[in-house]
Amino acid sequence: MLTLNSVLIMLCGVTIAAFSQILLKTSANQEHASFWKQYLNKRVIFGYVMLLISMLFSIWAYSGMDYKYGPAIESVGMALVAILSCVILKEKMTKRRFAGTVLIIVGLVVFCL
Repeated sequence: MLTLNSVLIMLCGVTIAAFSQILLKTSANQEHASFWKQYLNKRVIFGYVMLLISMLFSIWAYSGMDYKYGPAIESVGMALVAILSCVILKEKMTKRRFAGTVLIIVGLVVFCL
C-alpha cells in the first residue's frame, strides 16, 4: 500500500533532512571560539532539530505505506544533498558525483516500475 500523502510526507521529511545536513556543513566550515561553541551554536542546534523533525515526518509517512518504499524514497535525499551542496555551498559537481546522483534517480525509477 502506497498513498500519495505518505509519499509527500516522506519527501518533505527528506527535504528537511537535506537542508539540515547543509546547515550542519556550513557550521562545520566556520571557525569557533571554543570546543563547546563548535557543537552548541545556533546552526548546529537548529540542524539537529530539523533532523528530529524529519524523523517525525518519516514515522508519520510509514503509517501510510509499506516499509519497502521508505528507503527508496529516502534515497532521494542523497541526490538532493548533492544538488544543494552545489547550489548553496558552491561545491563542484564532479563527473563522479553527477554519475552517482543520476544512478540514484535511475534506481528509484526502476524500483517504482
